[in-house]
Amino acid sequence: DDESFGLGGIIASLVAAGVPVDVLCFTHGEASTLGRGAGVDLGRLRAAELEAAGRVLGVERTVLWGWPDGGLAACSLAELTPPVADLVAERSVDALLVFDESGVTGHPDHRRATQVARRVADRRGIAVYGWTVPDDVADRLNREFGTRFAGRPRHQLSWRVPVDRDRQRRA
Repeated sequence: DDESFGLGGIIASLVAAGVPVDVLCFTHGEASTLGRGAGVDLGRLRAAELEAAGRVLGVERTVLWGWPDGGLAACSLAELTPPVADLVAERSVDALLVFDESGVTGHPDHRRATQVARRVADRRGIAVYGWTVPDDVADRLNREFGTRFAGRPRHQLSWRVPVDRDRQRRA
């Protein structure tokens, strides 16, 4: 769901501008409390959702690894970095779009994924763009949905990307 609710709008905008986009997810999201029901294989459901969202957003390739959901932060950077570096080299990536340092929601997996991406980008000399929301938007989302978004003051945001909310919602 992370590729849709947050980054989905940006991904759709990049694709519409002709930028090829791949999406990498470290985990299947199986530890989430969202969408959990009796008899539901949440990891399999999330994998199918990722593929479907990728098609709607125009993603060229989705890569889904099986690292432990909720346990990524316990994995070392030395362990996580090489497979990401290999993927970046294989795809001749020019830039990485990641969660900002806060992980947007403070989720330890998000924060670790960002650390890995920054490490790979630093070593390869490619740009890293951190996704976040303005703090007033984070406050509104947190009130409305009981989430834990950590926004930033608007004056600290470097750029703004207009998004196609219809496509984002479909994803």
